[in-house]
Amino acid sequence: MKQFSLVLQDATHNQQIDGVTSFVGEDSSGSFGILAGHDRLITALVIGLARFRVGDGDWQYLAVPGGILYFQDNVLTLSTRHYLLDNDYNRISQALQQQLLAEEEQLHAMKSSLHRMEEEVLKRLWELSAKNGNLSHDTIR
Repeated sequence: MKQFSLVLQDATHNQQIDGVTSFVGEDSSGSFGILAGHDRLITALVIGLARFRVGDGDWQYLAVPGGILYFQDNVLTLSTRHYLLDNDYNRISQALQQQLLAEEEQLHAMKSSLHRMEEEVLKRLWELSAKNGNLSHDTIR
């Protein structure tokens, strides 16, 4: 059985996994598979789970918030902000769901903070305009 290497890179570390026989991922066009000897390929993975198999072993699962996948000369490189690796589908699915919920909460908090800052800026502009006697809609725009 032909094999290739998988290099996982995120913001804090990287690891190489040799002996990979199959990789399944998903990009904007849908799911796809890679075997040893595949032509050169570059694509952007979507948020979700990918999986790979070393030899005849069980599937290993990768949870990623998207990333760039590059295959050349039997080396598959995945570059992403961070990833989770596990051989238990249920456990990694749960971890991915928790991670996505946490990121959604952070995004919501950031949007709320930006909204409050915008309101404060508009309030200050209004106060300055009123103070200077230049109270018009054009001043605030």
